[in-house]
Amino acid sequence: MVTSNLAFKEKNSIEPEVVVNESPVKWCAVALSDVVARGKRLEAKAFDVEAKQVREKISTGKYKAISLFGEGGLIETAYYPGWMQRSRLKRVYCEKQYGEGFYLPSQMTDIYPVPEKYISKLADCSKDELRLKKGSLLLTRSGTIGSVSYVSETLNGRIFSDDVIRITFNKEYDLGYVYTFLKSKTGNLILRTNGYGSVITHIEPSHLAEIQIPDAPITIREQIHDLIAHSYTLRDESNRMIDRATQLLIENLHLPPVYELEKNPSTVGAHNVKLSDLAGRLDASYHVPIVDAIIEHLKRYAEEVTTVGDPRISREVILPGRFKRVYVNEGYGRVLIGGKQLSELDPSSKKYLSTAKHDKMLKKLEVHEGTTLITRSGTIGKIAIVPKHWEHYIPSDHIIRVIPANKDIAGYLNIFLASDYGKVLITRFTYGSVVDEIDDNHVRQIAIPLLKNHTVQKKINDLALEANEKRYQAYLLEQEALQIMDRDVIYAKK
Repeated sequence: MVTSNLAFKEKNSIEPEVVVNESPVKWCAVALSDVVARGKRLEAKAFDVEAKQVREKISTGKYKAISLFGEGGLIETAYYPGWMQRSRLKRVYCEKQYGEGFYLPSQMTDIYPVPEKYISKLADCSKDELRLKKGSLLLTRSGTIGSVSYVSETLNGRIFSDDVIRITFNKEYDLGYVYTFLKSKTGNLILRTNGYGSVITHIEPSHLAEIQIPDAPITIREQIHDLIAHSYTLRDESNRMIDRATQLLIENLHLPPVYELEKNPSTVGAHNVKLSDLAGRLDASYHVPIVDAIIEHLKRYAEEVTTVGDPRISREVILPGRFKRVYVNEGYGRVLIGGKQLSELDPSSKKYLSTAKHDKMLKKLEVHEGTTLITRSGTIGKIAIVPKHWEHYIPSDHIIRVIPANKDIAGYLNIFLASDYGKVLITRFTYGSVVDEIDDNHVRQIAIPLLKNHTVQKKINDLALEANEKRYQAYLLEQEALQIMDRDVIYAKK
Protein backbone atom coordinates (compact mmCIF):
# COMPACT_ATOMS: atom_id res chain seq x y z
CA MET A 1 0.00 0.00 0.00
CA VAL A 2 1.31 3.45 -0.96
CA THR A 3 1.16 5.81 2.00
CA SER A 4 3.14 8.72 0.59
CA ASN A 5 3.75 10.49 -2.72
CA LEU A 6 7.43 11.06 -1.90
CA ALA A 7 10.08 9.15 -3.89
CA PHE A 8 12.98 7.57 -2.00
CA LYS A 9 16.31 6.37 -3.41
CA GLU A 10 17.08 2.70 -2.90
CA LYS A 11 20.19 2.13 -0.87
CA ASN A 12 21.31 -0.72 -3.09
CA SER A 13 20.74 1.07 -6.46
CA ILE A 14 23.71 1.31 -8.81
CA GLU A 15 24.78 4.84 -9.61
CA PRO A 16 25.66 5.32 -13.27
CA GLU A 17 29.26 6.32 -13.80
CA VAL A 18 29.52 9.60 -15.66
CA VAL A 19 32.50 9.74 -17.98
CA VAL A 20 33.52 13.12 -19.33
CA ASN A 21 35.90 13.02 -22.27
CA GLU A 22 37.89 16.18 -21.86
CA SER A 23 39.08 17.96 -24.97
CA PRO A 24 42.41 19.74 -24.84
CA VAL A 25 42.07 23.27 -23.52
CA LYS A 26 43.09 25.92 -26.03
CA TRP A 27 44.91 28.78 -24.42
CA CYS A 28 47.58 31.34 -25.08
CA ALA A 29 49.21 34.31 -23.37
CA VAL A 30 48.11 37.76 -24.53
CA ALA A 31 50.16 40.87 -23.89
CA LEU A 32 48.39 43.80 -22.22
CA SER A 33 49.38 45.96 -25.19
CA ASP A 34 47.51 43.55 -27.49
CA VAL A 35 44.41 43.82 -25.33
CA VAL A 36 44.54 47.62 -25.48
CA ALA A 37 45.18 47.56 -29.24
CA ARG A 38 42.09 45.35 -29.69
CA GLY A 39 39.88 47.93 -28.05
CA LYS A 40 40.35 46.51 -24.53
CA ARG A 41 38.45 43.39 -25.51
CA LEU A 42 38.84 40.47 -23.10
CA GLU A 43 36.81 37.78 -24.89
CA ALA A 44 38.85 34.85 -26.25
CA LYS A 45 37.42 35.03 -29.77
CA ALA A 46 39.32 38.28 -30.36
CA PHE A 47 42.58 36.35 -29.98
CA ASP A 48 42.48 33.13 -32.02
CA VAL A 49 44.68 30.66 -30.15
CA GLU A 50 45.77 28.54 -33.09
CA ALA A 51 46.63 31.60 -35.19
CA LYS A 52 48.83 33.01 -32.44
CA GLN A 53 50.49 29.64 -31.91
CA VAL A 54 51.41 29.16 -35.58
CA ARG A 55 52.77 32.71 -35.77
CA GLU A 56 54.95 31.96 -32.77
CA LYS A 57 56.02 28.69 -34.41
CA ILE A 58 57.21 30.56 -37.50
CA SER A 59 59.09 33.16 -35.46
CA THR A 60 60.88 30.52 -33.36
CA GLY A 61 61.33 27.84 -36.02
CA LYS A 62 64.51 26.33 -37.46
CA TYR A 63 64.81 29.05 -40.09
CA LYS A 64 64.59 32.73 -39.28
CA ALA A 65 61.38 34.46 -40.27
CA ILE A 66 61.33 37.20 -42.90
CA SER A 67 58.53 39.46 -44.11
CA LEU A 68 56.76 38.30 -47.21
CA PHE A 69 56.56 41.83 -48.66
CA GLY A 70 58.59 44.97 -48.14
CA GLU A 71 62.29 45.55 -47.62
CA GLY A 72 64.13 42.23 -47.82
CA GLY A 73 60.91 40.38 -48.65
CA LEU A 74 60.31 37.79 -51.34
CA ILE A 75 57.59 39.68 -53.23
CA GLU A 76 58.51 42.10 -56.00
CA THR A 77 55.03 43.55 -56.73
CA ALA A 78 51.57 43.06 -55.24
CA TYR A 79 48.53 44.92 -56.58
CA TYR A 80 45.03 44.64 -57.96
CA PRO A 81 43.53 46.69 -60.82
CA GLY A 82 42.31 50.04 -59.56
CA TRP A 83 44.28 49.71 -56.31
CA MET A 84 45.97 53.09 -56.52
CA GLN A 85 42.74 54.81 -57.57
CA ARG A 86 40.88 53.09 -54.69
CA SER A 87 37.88 52.53 -56.98
CA ARG A 88 36.24 49.55 -58.60
CA LEU A 89 36.54 49.21 -62.34
CA LYS A 90 33.35 49.67 -64.33
CA ARG A 91 32.07 46.55 -66.04
CA VAL A 92 29.66 46.17 -68.94
CA TYR A 93 28.43 42.60 -69.42
CA CYS A 94 27.07 41.12 -72.64
CA GLU A 95 26.28 37.86 -74.44
CA LYS A 96 29.11 35.41 -75.15
CA GLN A 97 29.36 36.18 -78.87
CA TYR A 98 29.80 39.92 -78.24
CA GLY A 99 32.44 39.93 -75.52
CA GLU A 100 35.31 38.21 -73.78
CA GLY A 101 35.20 35.81 -70.86
CA PHE A 102 35.22 37.48 -67.43
CA TYR A 103 36.23 35.33 -64.45
CA LEU A 104 35.21 35.74 -60.82
CA PRO A 105 37.39 35.18 -57.71
CA SER A 106 35.43 32.01 -56.89
CA GLN A 107 36.74 30.47 -60.15
CA MET A 108 40.38 31.18 -59.35
CA THR A 109 41.01 27.72 -57.89
CA ASP A 110 39.15 25.78 -60.60
CA ILE A 111 41.25 23.32 -62.61
CA TYR A 112 39.75 24.65 -65.82
CA PRO A 113 37.57 27.71 -65.14
CA VAL A 114 34.71 28.45 -67.54
CA PRO A 115 33.53 32.08 -67.65
CA GLU A 116 30.09 32.71 -66.23
CA LYS A 117 30.02 36.28 -67.51
CA TYR A 118 31.33 38.10 -70.56
CA ILE A 119 32.68 41.63 -70.53
CA SER A 120 31.79 43.90 -73.43
CA LYS A 121 34.33 45.52 -75.71
CA LEU A 122 32.57 48.76 -74.77
CA ALA A 123 33.48 48.44 -71.10
CA ASP A 124 35.21 51.57 -69.81
CA CYS A 125 38.25 49.85 -68.33
CA SER A 126 41.66 48.62 -69.37
CA LYS A 127 41.33 44.92 -70.12
CA ASP A 128 45.11 44.58 -70.24
CA GLU A 129 45.23 45.62 -66.60
CA LEU A 130 42.73 42.88 -65.76
CA ARG A 131 44.55 40.16 -67.68
CA LEU A 132 46.59 37.67 -65.70
CA LYS A 133 50.25 37.13 -66.46
CA LYS A 134 51.98 33.77 -66.35
CA GLY A 135 54.28 33.31 -63.38
CA SER A 136 52.08 35.24 -60.95
CA LEU A 137 50.49 34.24 -57.66
CA LEU A 138 46.82 35.09 -57.03
CA LEU A 139 45.05 35.84 -53.76
CA THR A 140 41.38 36.59 -53.19
CA ARG A 141 41.15 39.89 -51.32
CA SER A 142 37.49 40.01 -50.23
CA GLY A 143 34.54 37.71 -49.64
CA THR A 144 36.13 34.28 -49.15
CA ILE A 145 39.66 35.46 -48.49
CA GLY A 146 42.79 33.39 -48.46
CA SER A 147 42.24 31.35 -51.64
CA VAL A 148 45.52 30.92 -53.52
CA SER A 149 46.26 30.08 -57.14
CA TYR A 150 49.19 29.88 -59.54
CA VAL A 151 49.02 31.43 -63.02
CA SER A 152 50.11 28.84 -65.59
CA GLU A 153 49.15 28.49 -69.26
CA THR A 154 45.49 27.85 -68.42
CA LEU A 155 44.98 31.24 -66.72
CA ASN A 156 47.53 33.23 -68.70
CA GLY A 157 45.84 36.18 -70.43
CA ARG A 158 42.42 35.56 -68.86
CA ILE A 159 40.45 38.57 -67.63
CA PHE A 160 39.86 38.26 -63.89
CA SER A 161 38.01 40.46 -61.45
CA ASP A 162 39.83 43.22 -59.59
CA ASP A 163 38.93 41.33 -56.40
CA VAL A 164 42.04 39.23 -57.04
CA ILE A 165 45.49 40.40 -55.91
CA ARG A 166 48.29 39.77 -58.43
CA ILE A 167 51.74 38.99 -56.98
CA THR A 168 55.15 38.63 -58.63
CA PHE A 169 58.45 37.61 -57.00
CA ASN A 170 62.07 38.68 -57.07
CA LYS A 171 63.16 35.07 -57.64
CA GLU A 172 61.22 32.60 -59.78
CA TYR A 173 61.58 29.75 -57.29
CA ASP A 174 59.80 31.78 -54.60
CA LEU A 175 56.55 31.57 -56.59
CA GLY A 176 56.04 27.86 -55.89
CA TYR A 177 57.56 28.18 -52.41
CA VAL A 178 55.19 30.95 -51.26
CA TYR A 179 52.23 29.28 -53.01
CA THR A 180 52.87 26.10 -51.02
CA PHE A 181 53.34 27.99 -47.74
CA LEU A 182 50.04 29.86 -48.19
CA LYS A 183 48.27 26.63 -49.20
CA SER A 184 49.50 24.83 -46.09
CA LYS A 185 47.27 24.87 -43.01
CA THR A 186 49.79 26.97 -41.12
CA GLY A 187 50.37 29.52 -43.87
CA ASN A 188 46.71 29.85 -44.78
CA LEU A 189 45.74 30.43 -41.14
CA ILE A 190 48.32 33.21 -40.93
CA LEU A 191 47.04 34.69 -44.18
CA ARG A 192 43.44 34.76 -42.97
CA THR A 193 44.15 36.28 -39.56
CA ASN A 194 45.80 39.44 -38.35
CA GLY A 195 48.55 39.77 -35.78
CA TYR A 196 46.06 39.29 -32.94
CA GLY A 197 44.68 36.08 -34.47
CA SER A 198 41.21 37.35 -35.35
CA VAL A 199 39.80 36.61 -38.82
CA ILE A 200 40.08 39.48 -41.28
CA THR A 201 37.42 40.15 -43.90
CA HIS A 202 39.50 42.01 -46.45
CA ILE A 203 43.12 41.84 -47.62
CA GLU A 204 45.11 44.70 -49.12
CA PRO A 205 48.55 44.25 -50.73
CA SER A 206 50.05 46.18 -47.83
CA HIS A 207 48.83 43.48 -45.40
CA LEU A 208 51.29 41.02 -46.94
CA ALA A 209 54.12 42.90 -45.21
CA GLU A 210 52.73 41.65 -41.88
CA ILE A 211 53.07 37.97 -42.87
CA GLN A 212 56.23 36.20 -41.73
CA ILE A 213 57.57 33.26 -43.73
CA PRO A 214 60.49 30.90 -42.98
CA ASP A 215 63.68 31.88 -44.82
CA ALA A 216 64.43 28.31 -45.98
CA PRO A 217 67.55 27.44 -48.01
CA ILE A 218 67.37 27.99 -51.76
CA THR A 219 67.67 24.23 -52.43
CA ILE A 220 64.44 23.55 -50.51
CA ARG A 221 62.67 26.47 -52.16
CA GLU A 222 63.68 25.24 -55.61
CA GLN A 223 62.58 21.69 -54.80
CA ILE A 224 59.14 22.87 -53.69
CA HIS A 225 58.78 25.26 -56.63
CA ASP A 226 59.67 22.57 -59.17
CA LEU A 227 57.01 20.24 -57.75
CA ILE A 228 54.33 22.94 -57.97
CA ALA A 229 55.43 24.05 -61.46
CA HIS A 230 55.27 20.44 -62.67
CA SER A 231 51.88 19.99 -61.02
CA TYR A 232 50.47 22.96 -62.94
CA THR A 233 52.09 21.77 -66.17
CA LEU A 234 50.15 18.51 -65.82
CA ARG A 235 46.94 20.48 -65.21
CA ASP A 236 47.58 22.49 -68.37
CA GLU A 237 48.17 19.27 -70.33
CA SER A 238 44.93 17.79 -68.99
CA ASN A 239 43.03 20.92 -70.03
CA ARG A 240 44.46 20.73 -73.55
CA MET A 241 43.31 17.12 -73.75
CA ILE A 242 39.80 18.16 -72.69
CA ASP A 243 39.85 20.88 -75.38
CA ARG A 244 41.00 18.37 -78.00
CA ALA A 245 38.31 15.86 -77.02
CA THR A 246 35.60 18.55 -77.12
CA GLN A 247 36.81 19.78 -80.50
CA LEU A 248 36.70 16.22 -81.91
CA LEU A 249 33.11 15.91 -80.68
CA ILE A 250 32.11 19.21 -82.29
CA GLU A 251 33.83 18.43 -85.59
CA ASN A 252 32.36 14.93 -85.85
CA LEU A 253 28.82 16.17 -85.16
CA HIS A 254 29.27 19.37 -87.23
CA LEU A 255 28.04 21.41 -84.27
CA PRO A 256 27.90 25.21 -84.72
CA PRO A 257 28.13 27.57 -81.71
CA VAL A 258 25.09 27.18 -79.45
CA TYR A 259 23.77 30.68 -80.14
CA GLU A 260 23.60 29.92 -83.88
CA LEU A 261 21.16 27.08 -83.19
CA GLU A 262 18.59 29.44 -81.69
CA LYS A 263 15.57 29.77 -83.96
CA ASN A 264 14.21 33.25 -84.45
CA PRO A 265 15.37 34.67 -81.11
CA SER A 266 13.10 37.45 -79.90
CA THR A 267 13.16 39.83 -76.99
CA VAL A 268 9.80 38.51 -75.81
CA GLY A 269 10.89 34.87 -75.89
CA ALA A 270 7.50 33.53 -77.07
CA HIS A 271 7.11 30.27 -79.00
CA ASN A 272 4.48 27.66 -79.83
CA VAL A 273 4.41 24.15 -78.34
CA LYS A 274 2.24 21.27 -79.53
CA LEU A 275 -0.03 19.70 -76.92
CA SER A 276 1.55 16.32 -77.69
CA ASP A 277 4.99 17.73 -76.79
CA LEU A 278 4.09 19.15 -73.36
CA ALA A 279 5.30 16.02 -71.51
CA GLY A 280 3.40 17.17 -68.45
CA ARG A 281 5.47 20.38 -68.23
CA LEU A 282 3.79 23.79 -68.52
CA ASP A 283 6.88 25.83 -67.62
CA ALA A 284 8.30 27.70 -70.62
CA SER A 285 11.92 26.95 -69.73
CA TYR A 286 11.37 23.26 -70.52
CA HIS A 287 10.20 24.00 -74.06
CA VAL A 288 12.89 26.40 -75.27
CA PRO A 289 13.40 25.98 -79.06
CA ILE A 290 17.17 25.62 -78.77
CA VAL A 291 16.73 22.21 -77.10
CA ASP A 292 14.77 20.88 -80.07
CA ALA A 293 17.31 22.43 -82.45
CA ILE A 294 20.23 20.67 -80.70
CA ILE A 295 18.46 17.29 -80.63
CA GLU A 296 17.44 17.59 -84.29
CA HIS A 297 21.02 18.43 -85.23
CA LEU A 298 22.37 15.50 -83.24
CA LYS A 299 19.95 13.10 -84.93
CA ARG A 300 21.10 14.34 -88.32
CA TYR A 301 24.80 13.69 -87.76
CA ALA A 302 25.01 11.02 -85.03
CA GLU A 303 24.63 7.30 -85.55
CA GLU A 304 22.07 7.28 -82.77
CA VAL A 305 20.70 9.61 -80.12
CA THR A 306 19.93 7.78 -76.90
CA THR A 307 19.68 8.92 -73.25
CA VAL A 308 21.84 8.80 -70.14
CA GLY A 309 19.52 6.14 -68.72
CA ASP A 310 20.37 3.73 -71.55
CA PRO A 311 22.15 0.65 -70.03
CA ARG A 312 24.87 1.10 -72.66
CA ILE A 313 25.58 4.56 -71.21
CA SER A 314 25.04 4.24 -67.46
CA ARG A 315 24.84 1.40 -65.00
CA GLU A 316 23.07 3.54 -62.43
CA VAL A 317 21.95 7.13 -61.82
CA ILE A 318 21.85 7.89 -58.10
CA LEU A 319 20.11 10.71 -56.28
CA PRO A 320 21.22 10.36 -52.64
CA GLY A 321 18.64 10.90 -49.93
CA ARG A 322 19.01 13.61 -47.33
CA PHE A 323 20.18 12.74 -43.84
CA LYS A 324 21.25 14.45 -40.66
CA ARG A 325 25.01 14.98 -40.80
CA VAL A 326 27.40 14.55 -37.89
CA TYR A 327 30.64 16.41 -38.56
CA VAL A 328 33.98 15.57 -36.99
CA ASN A 329 37.56 16.82 -37.17
CA GLU A 330 39.97 15.75 -39.89
CA GLY A 331 41.24 12.23 -39.38
CA TYR A 332 38.02 10.99 -37.76
CA GLY A 333 35.70 10.85 -40.74
CA ARG A 334 35.17 10.77 -44.49
CA VAL A 335 35.58 13.80 -46.78
CA LEU A 336 32.33 15.53 -47.75
CA ILE A 337 32.40 17.79 -50.82
CA GLY A 338 29.78 20.18 -52.15
CA GLY A 339 28.78 21.38 -55.59
CA LYS A 340 30.98 24.49 -55.44
CA GLN A 341 34.07 22.31 -55.05
CA LEU A 342 33.55 20.04 -58.06
CA SER A 343 35.79 22.17 -60.27
CA GLU A 344 38.77 22.07 -57.88
CA LEU A 345 41.67 19.63 -57.99
CA ASP A 346 41.76 19.26 -54.21
CA PRO A 347 38.44 20.47 -52.79
CA SER A 348 38.99 23.29 -50.31
CA SER A 349 36.98 23.86 -47.13
CA LYS A 350 36.58 20.12 -46.63
CA LYS A 351 34.14 18.80 -44.10
CA TYR A 352 34.32 15.36 -42.51
CA LEU A 353 31.38 13.06 -41.79
CA SER A 354 31.57 10.81 -38.77
CA THR A 355 32.31 7.22 -39.75
CA ALA A 356 31.00 6.02 -36.38
CA LYS A 357 27.57 7.58 -36.97
CA HIS A 358 27.27 7.06 -40.75
CA ASP A 359 29.44 3.99 -41.50
CA LYS A 360 26.83 1.88 -43.35
CA MET A 361 25.32 4.86 -45.14
CA LEU A 362 28.69 6.25 -46.25
CA LYS A 363 29.57 3.02 -48.06
CA LYS A 364 26.48 3.55 -50.22
CA LEU A 365 27.21 7.24 -50.81
CA GLU A 366 30.93 7.04 -51.64
CA VAL A 367 32.03 7.59 -55.23
CA HIS A 368 34.60 5.83 -57.39
CA GLU A 369 36.94 6.84 -60.18
CA GLY A 370 35.24 7.52 -63.52
CA THR A 371 31.83 8.44 -62.08
CA THR A 372 30.31 11.61 -63.50
CA LEU A 373 28.93 14.08 -60.94
CA ILE A 374 26.19 16.61 -61.77
CA THR A 375 24.99 19.39 -59.48
CA ARG A 376 21.22 19.16 -59.11
CA SER A 377 20.25 22.30 -57.17
CA GLY A 378 21.23 25.93 -56.99
CA THR A 379 23.67 26.11 -59.89
CA ILE A 380 22.39 23.33 -62.14
CA GLY A 381 24.63 21.29 -64.41
CA LYS A 382 28.17 21.64 -63.06
CA ILE A 383 30.01 18.55 -64.26
CA ALA A 384 33.00 16.65 -62.90
CA ILE A 385 34.50 13.22 -63.42
CA VAL A 386 35.79 11.57 -60.25
CA PRO A 387 39.63 11.33 -60.26
CA LYS A 388 41.55 8.62 -58.42
CA HIS A 389 42.25 10.77 -55.34
CA TRP A 390 38.49 11.37 -54.83
CA GLU A 391 37.98 7.63 -54.40
CA HIS A 392 35.65 7.05 -51.41
CA TYR A 393 34.84 10.79 -51.08
CA ILE A 394 31.23 11.58 -50.18
CA PRO A 395 29.59 14.20 -52.45
CA SER A 396 26.67 15.98 -50.82
CA ASP A 397 23.04 15.13 -51.54
CA HIS A 398 22.97 18.11 -53.94
CA ILE A 399 25.06 16.10 -56.42
CA ILE A 400 23.72 13.33 -58.67
CA ARG A 401 26.03 10.42 -59.49
CA VAL A 402 26.05 8.85 -62.97
CA ILE A 403 27.90 5.53 -62.84
CA PRO A 404 29.04 4.74 -66.41
CA ALA A 405 28.26 1.38 -67.98
CA ASN A 406 31.99 0.78 -68.52
CA LYS A 407 35.33 2.57 -69.04
CA ASP A 408 34.71 2.73 -72.79
CA ILE A 409 31.93 5.29 -72.29
CA ALA A 410 32.93 7.06 -69.02
CA GLY A 411 35.13 9.74 -70.58
CA TYR A 412 32.92 10.33 -73.64
CA LEU A 413 29.83 10.76 -71.45
CA ASN A 414 31.64 13.36 -69.35
CA ILE A 415 32.89 15.31 -72.37
CA PHE A 416 29.44 15.62 -73.91
CA LEU A 417 27.65 16.57 -70.69
CA ALA A 418 30.32 19.19 -69.90
CA SER A 419 29.99 20.79 -73.36
CA ASP A 420 27.83 23.85 -74.08
CA TYR A 421 25.31 21.57 -75.79
CA GLY A 422 25.17 19.14 -72.89
CA LYS A 423 24.56 21.95 -70.44
CA VAL A 424 21.53 23.16 -72.42
CA LEU A 425 20.09 19.64 -72.44
CA ILE A 426 20.63 19.35 -68.67
CA THR A 427 19.27 22.72 -67.60
CA ARG A 428 16.09 22.40 -69.68
CA PHE A 429 14.77 20.06 -66.94
CA THR A 430 15.13 22.74 -64.24
CA TYR A 431 12.11 23.30 -62.04
CA GLY A 432 11.42 25.24 -58.84
CA SER A 433 10.28 28.75 -58.02
CA VAL A 434 12.92 29.74 -55.44
CA VAL A 435 15.68 27.12 -55.62
CA ASP A 436 16.29 25.48 -58.98
CA GLU A 437 16.31 21.67 -58.97
CA ILE A 438 16.61 18.60 -61.19
CA ASP A 439 16.40 14.96 -60.14
CA ASP A 440 17.69 11.54 -61.20
CA ASN A 441 14.70 10.90 -63.50
CA HIS A 442 15.56 14.06 -65.43
CA VAL A 443 19.20 13.01 -65.75
CA ARG A 444 18.17 9.64 -67.19
CA GLN A 445 16.25 11.50 -69.94
CA ILE A 446 19.19 13.68 -71.07
CA ALA A 447 19.94 13.05 -74.76
CA ILE A 448 23.35 11.56 -75.61
CA PRO A 449 24.60 11.13 -79.22
CA LEU A 450 26.61 8.06 -80.25
CA LEU A 451 29.02 8.82 -83.08
CA LYS A 452 29.07 7.10 -86.45
CA ASN A 453 32.85 7.04 -86.28
CA HIS A 454 33.55 4.64 -83.41
CA THR A 455 37.28 5.33 -83.59
CA VAL A 456 36.74 9.03 -82.92
CA GLN A 457 34.36 8.26 -80.06
CA LYS A 458 37.00 6.01 -78.49
CA LYS A 459 39.63 8.74 -78.97
CA ILE A 460 37.39 11.25 -77.17
CA ASN A 461 36.85 8.79 -74.34
CA ASP A 462 40.57 7.98 -73.99
CA LEU A 463 41.56 11.67 -73.99
CA ALA A 464 39.12 12.39 -71.16
CA LEU A 465 40.38 9.48 -69.05
CA GLU A 466 44.02 10.37 -69.68
CA ALA A 467 43.30 13.97 -68.67
CA ASN A 468 41.74 12.67 -65.46
CA GLU A 469 44.87 10.61 -64.73
CA LYS A 470 47.11 13.66 -65.25
CA ARG A 471 45.06 15.58 -62.72
CA TYR A 472 45.62 12.80 -60.22
CA GLN A 473 49.38 12.99 -60.82
CA ALA A 474 49.20 16.79 -60.42
CA TYR A 475 47.48 16.29 -57.07
CA LEU A 476 50.22 13.92 -55.87
CA LEU A 477 52.95 16.44 -56.76
CA GLU A 478 51.21 19.25 -54.85
CA GLN A 479 50.73 16.99 -51.83
CA GLU A 480 54.44 16.12 -51.92
CA ALA A 481 55.31 19.83 -51.92
CA LEU A 482 53.01 20.42 -48.93
CA GLN A 483 54.61 17.54 -47.04
CA ILE A 484 58.10 18.96 -47.62
CA MET A 485 56.88 22.39 -46.47
CA ASP A 486 55.54 20.95 -43.21
CA ARG A 487 58.31 18.44 -42.52
CA ASP A 488 61.42 20.33 -43.68
CA VAL A 489 60.44 23.97 -43.22
CA ILE A 490 57.61 24.84 -40.83
CA TYR A 491 58.05 21.97 -38.34
CA ALA A 492 61.71 21.20 -39.03
CA LYS A 493 63.70 20.46 -35.88
CA LYS A 494 66.56 22.77 -35.02
